[in-house]
Amino acid sequence: MTPETAQQSPETKSLPASISAVAIRDVVMFPGMALPLSVDREKSVRAIEHALRTSKHLLALSQKSPRADDPKPDELYQFGVVCEIAQSLKMPDGSIKVFLQGLARARVKTLRFADGAWFAEVEYVEEKKEKNTESLALMRQALDTFESYAKISKRIAVEGVSFLRQIDDPSKLADTIASNIIIKTEDRQTLLETINANERLEKLLKLLTAEIEIIALEEKIHGKVRSQIEKSQREYYLTEQMKAIQKELHQKDDFHKEIDELRKKAGKAGLSPQAKESAEKELDRLDKMAPFSPEATVSRTYLDWLVNLPWQVCTKDVLDTRRARKILDEDHFGLDKPKERVLEFIAVTKLTNALRGPVLCFVGPPGVGKTSLAKSIARAIERKFTRMSLGGVRDEAEIRGHRRTYIGSLPGRIIQSISKAKSNNPVFLLDEIDKMGMDWRGDPAAALLEVLDPEQNADFTDHYLDVGFDISKVMFITTANSLDGIPQTLRDRLEIIEFSGYTHDEKLSIAREYLIPKQMKMHGLDDKKLEISSDAVAFAEREYTREAGVRNLEREIGTICRKAARDYVESSRKIAVTAANVHKYLGVPKFQNVRPEENAVGVSTGLAWTEHGGEVLSIEAVRHQGKGALTLTGKLGDVMKESANAALTCVKARKLGKVDYSKSDFHVHVPEGAVPKDGPSAGIAIGAALASLISGKPVRKNVAMTGELTITGRVLPVGGIKEKFLAAFREGMDTVVYPKGNVKDLEDVPEKIRGQLRLVPVSEFGEVLELAIPALKKRR
Repeated sequence: MTPETAQQSPETKSLPASISAVAIRDVVMFPGMALPLSVDREKSVRAIEHALRTSKHLLALSQKSPRADDPKPDELYQFGVVCEIAQSLKMPDGSIKVFLQGLARARVKTLRFADGAWFAEVEYVEEKKEKNTESLALMRQALDTFESYAKISKRIAVEGVSFLRQIDDPSKLADTIASNIIIKTEDRQTLLETINANERLEKLLKLLTAEIEIIALEEKIHGKVRSQIEKSQREYYLTEQMKAIQKELHQKDDFHKEIDELRKKAGKAGLSPQAKESAEKELDRLDKMAPFSPEATVSRTYLDWLVNLPWQVCTKDVLDTRRARKILDEDHFGLDKPKERVLEFIAVTKLTNALRGPVLCFVGPPGVGKTSLAKSIARAIERKFTRMSLGGVRDEAEIRGHRRTYIGSLPGRIIQSISKAKSNNPVFLLDEIDKMGMDWRGDPAAALLEVLDPEQNADFTDHYLDVGFDISKVMFITTANSLDGIPQTLRDRLEIIEFSGYTHDEKLSIAREYLIPKQMKMHGLDDKKLEISSDAVAFAEREYTREAGVRNLEREIGTICRKAARDYVESSRKIAVTAANVHKYLGVPKFQNVRPEENAVGVSTGLAWTEHGGEVLSIEAVRHQGKGALTLTGKLGDVMKESANAALTCVKARKLGKVDYSKSDFHVHVPEGAVPKDGPSAGIAIGAALASLISGKPVRKNVAMTGELTITGRVLPVGGIKEKFLAAFREGMDTVVYPKGNVKDLEDVPEKIRGQLRLVPVSEFGEVLELAIPALKKRR
């Protein structure tokens, strides 16, 4: 193929209009630019060979994507530079090395493939060569900016800029500068395609300014990184020098003194073999760490916990049952059953020389002395006392600790409490064990299974320590208000000791012997300054408190002492508090001593158990025209609703009156509708109210009853007998009907109450009706 000569201008007159083309990547040619190129693609090699055989002219087109190995026409820019092949060298592997010299801009008209190479029909772009004031200003600004670029980039010799100042052609200057700066291929191509020299210089200035800002920012970032590295290297160098000096002078810095101190503590702490191995390994790791590194802090904290635990430190037990009995009686009134169990525990420990046995669980309403009894036990046997409240605990890590991989991790509260007690055999109170919860972080109750199992806790492993610690010598005591919140698997490991509520007389004795002296001492009073009569305490207990324990009563006595202290300071006279003036100190009574509704037709009295003690319930029943439905109100639970349905079925079967049940609706209501009520123990009371309603005969006055009723009329035993009898006694009842299956529970009822109440055990509903509704007995 013979190239044709274009007839356009003197510069391009000798250049061919049809020319072989090569695709180049990652670079854009400019007129006047020299480019060494190594070509190994077959199409490009053939194009160069064709050019060498003809005019040595070649069209260089830049690729849009440098990744394309065999670019198509639409993947090439349609604006390139016609170059002259100044030198060429054929390599043994078939590739060619060439040295190209850019001559002129050219736009591709058509591009075709022939003889294994690309050939292009080109159109040469002519530039108007004119110099004016704007051109001179742009040239000067471009040279100054390029000089700044050369200084800051350090890729171009600054001396070369002086050569550029000799160029007086704006187009040539722009192309020369553009060929010597490092910018994106797209930006280079834009400059190549800009024909007007002034516009090209303006675009070039924008690109140069942006590059200068980017390079300056890179230098700033690099400087910061370099200074940080230099600082770290300097610190490391100085640290190594310090170590060498201290080694020569046989001295140690604070960090290594601390490590030596930890080694001494580990040697004296009596660690288990497993813990000793772990401590030595951690000490060796710590010795190789930088003193202020985060890993060193974590390692030191771990070693502090490990060596400060009381591995071999324990207190000597005083196993004297008489002394223990005296201390327990000094601190608590009554509670005979719990005290007896504690004394048995001490006696067995003395005989066996080992603390092995079930974990005690004190269950009872608030304020009856569960927590304070645990403290008294510790005092009686002279052990350290520590307490952990489990109320609201939902995270298993509270018991077992967090693993050391977490930031800020610590041992669990079991290990923490033992460490604070500085003894491996304290009395450990797990308070409110029934108030634990569970969520996505685990179940604390499951973690307590190992803690409270005497067969497993000799090697209790905390996640943080990751070594076994013997807690079998710890005397664990748990407390709860109810057994309902304790899982069955955990309950199997506990010996349940129930704390019942106090009677009125017991509360008065506790107030007289314990609470009043304690509160008077706390408020700086004595017998010469204040006298509180027994009638005043009885009135306060009856009108200002409603509880099974004495916590609120103590709070009210504290209020009396506080106000009496002010009166004494102002008057300097002894203050006497009686039932007549107690309202002056406590205000309006909080609880009106109103008895429940008296028994009548359709009204009976039931007994209920709550966490705060026993309660008396009035049960009302009415009948109206309907379709045989039973309505239950009073915020009753499912069990109590089922009990009411069973009672109605039982009463219907006895045919106590001429009632058409298919045309009658019954409504049973238990007053105090805002208070939730549940359980089967009101069965015979509901049955008695319905039987009275249907028969039209009143229920006998001052009769209270409790027991579960079946549809066949059997009366089954229920719980909370003592608390229920106390409530009946408090409300002035004279007869209590209860299941015969609960006769065994009478020994828990105070003798005084057994003597003043008529207690009638029953096993069948007919016995209940004969006692509670005497008119039915006469009719029968």
